Amino acid sequence: MKILVCISKAPDTTTKISFVNNNTEFNNDKVTWIINPYDEWYALVRALELKEANGGTVTIISVGGTDYEAILRKAFAIGADDGVRIDANPTDAYFVANQIATYAKTQGYDLVLCGKETIDYNSSQVGGMIAALMDLPYISLATKLDVAGNEATVECEIEGGKEICSVKLPAVISCQKGMAEARIPNMKGIMAARTKPLQVLPAAASEVLTEIVKYELPAEKTGCKFISPDNVEELVRLLHEEAKVI
Repeated sequence: MKILVCISKAPDTTTKISFVNNNTEFNNDKVTWIINPYDEWYALVRALELKEANGGTVTIISVGGTDYEAILRKAFAIGADDGVRIDANPTDAYFVANQIATYAKTQGYDLVLCGKETIDYNSSQVGGMIAALMDLPYISLATKLDVAGNEATVECEIEGGKEICSVKLPAVISCQKGMAEARIPNMKGIMAARTKPLQVLPAAASEVLTEIVKYELPAEKTGCKFISPDNVEELVRLLHEEAKVI
């Protein structure tokens, strides 16, 4: 089984976020970058589990510059066999998806896995776009994935219950919590990561369909207001006039 796992980088959750150039650019100064957790903990680890159970290879792919190589080496240390870096600035979701799909179309992968979203943009767009560009079936927000032969059984959470889907491979699946348990690289994996092959490819011709005009930080949290349970009228007034939720 050939599995391709899409890897993105994201700021560490303890990073203090700020912007520069009149709030049009993310401030990279003193930012610690990590593998996007949904890509690492769920998509990559489940791909490795499937390889261990069924044989095959796990390839990782990213769209980004040389600053991506540290996170790709960590993915190697966790267990990925080889990797591809498309040497381009990941300008928007369509551009990233198009680069990955252009490469993957010619490689004969049985599965393309990605995290449900990145923790910085939370857009959940790339997986669906990859599937559309490759003309493959797509299942999103999967919490469980099993493969038997050329068929995958996928479990997803839906409102009020669970949905179980069956899909013929190849397919694209986005993964979320429940898919697998995080793995910590061991010393053997860390040493092996240094020599695993990482192919660097130029970007394919692609449109950039969106651009970031401005960033804004969320409003600072204000103090809580406590209302007596006997004073329902005041609670309703505050929800209507201040919170504006009713």
